Amino acid sequence: MQALFLEGCAGTLFAIYHPARPRRRVKLGLVYLPPFAEEMNRSRRMASLQAGRLAALGIDVLLLDPFGTGDSAGDFGDARWEIWREDAKTAIAWLKERSGARVGLWGLRLGALLAAEVTSEAAQPPACLLLWQPILSGDRFLTQFLRLRVAAGMDKSSEAETTKELRARLWQGEALEIAGYELASPLARAIAERQLAGMLQRPEELPLDVLEVRAGDDPAVALSTRQLLEELGNRKRRLRAHAVSGDPFWSLQEITVAPKLLEATEALFRA
Repeated sequence: MQALFLEGCAGTLFAIYHPARPRRRVKLGLVYLPPFAEEMNRSRRMASLQAGRLAALGIDVLLLDPFGTGDSAGDFGDARWEIWREDAKTAIAWLKERSGARVGLWGLRLGALLAAEVTSEAAQPPACLLLWQPILSGDRFLTQFLRLRVAAGMDKSSEAETTKELRARLWQGEALEIAGYELASPLARAIAERQLAGMLQRPEELPLDVLEVRAGDDPAVALSTRQLLEELGNRKRRLRAHAVSGDPFWSLQEITVAPKLLEATEALFRA
């Protein structure tokens, strides 16, 4: 495992590289794009564990902190969707040169939405697209994020805020502090405009895998995800979706691991 810095379009980017073992048999590269805000920190353990297991299968893995997040340059309030998109391309280029193999994208939650967009716009499609618990609607996700601020203000004596009011302030150009993160208006707008369905239309030949963590001993893929994938099924040559039992590690305050997700992901690349 190696910590390194890349030169992004807006500033220095921090990344952790898990080299494939053994080096003479590198069969694939994979760039990981993390989830949003505090979900990123809560998911670091899972990302690191998965990267190590994939490296043992001969896969080069690069875990990226996009601009304004983690140990990369910039504050969260400086982050923009367009910058994150370019950061992903920078990471892909670096890993492709380092590994000499084709490079795919792996994204979690909002990172999955970003990975899908980068894939849809690429002149040369990535080797594969792995989506962990993907956000289907950026607009719905933004509403859920705004609710964190609404919930935090419920015990205060001042008049309670609503998500509608918060959204209006963002649309007017105001930056809002939510759960310790400064959300800039341009980033909020960009997130709200993104829909996963529109980003998965092409390329048709791209291998696409969707993995979800659900409650219960025999979980099923969420209905909304299943409907989306069924629509894509007539166009995609290879599309797989699977749900595993486990805890939503990206949303829990205590660092949590979902072992079955690690196993299911490893199985995809053993096949």
